[in-house]
Amino acid sequence: MQNFKVIIVEDVPLELKGTEGIIRNDIPEANIIGTADCEVAYWRLLKQQIPDLVLLDLGLGGSTTVGVELCRQTKELYPQVKILIFTGEILNEKLWVDVLDAGADGIILKTGELLTRHDVSSVMDGKQLVFNEPILRKIVERFKNSVNGQLARQESIVNYEIDEYDERFLRHLALGYTKEQITQLRGMPFGVKSLEKRQNELVQKLFPEGSSGVNATHLVVRALQLRVIDVDNLEPDED
Repeated sequence: MQNFKVIIVEDVPLELKGTEGIIRNDIPEANIIGTADCEVAYWRLLKQQIPDLVLLDLGLGGSTTVGVELCRQTKELYPQVKILIFTGEILNEKLWVDVLDAGADGIILKTGELLTRHDVSSVMDGKQLVFNEPILRKIVERFKNSVNGQLARQESIVNYEIDEYDERFLRHLALGYTKEQITQLRGMPFGVKSLEKRQNELVQKLFPEGSSGVNATHLVVRALQLRVIDVDNLEPDED
């Protein structure tokens, strides 16, 4: 790893001291050209000298949105600057998504292994989306749940003999469409009576133990429970 310039953005003096210690002890190639505890101080530093890396805390002055906006604006003005988030926001997953959308090169949570030479080296070498173990565990868990959900849905579709039109019909019922509106969907070759017949057939498939009193709402709930339709992808067909 070649020598590089870094700015640390951190508003808690004790944590700033700890971060400076990690860098000086473990990453001698890093030249700390300045530290900032607020937005104003950060932009003042950038006017003086552009760093190669910004080590950015998100919770500045009690606000999490300031860090996200600093990341976004920095990337817009200086796209060559690497931004590695070093944050104690270990539970705010929405914030992680926001800062990744803002262009961050990685997120290191202030828990577990903390900041390592390997993390910084990966960012400086151009690797995108650098995470430490705590956030990686969450990502892998979500990935496994997503894959398992997709497999369960595929299995349900096969087991209950659900075709493309069944899925579209159920999905739009779940979105609040009437049968009349569903008949107007592009490529839906059914009238209202045909959809009513299809609904009855779906009730028989999804309620093999007995279908007495089952209406469209019950049918949609059952389809969601069985993963015949995906609750995370309830989107209408494009016009």
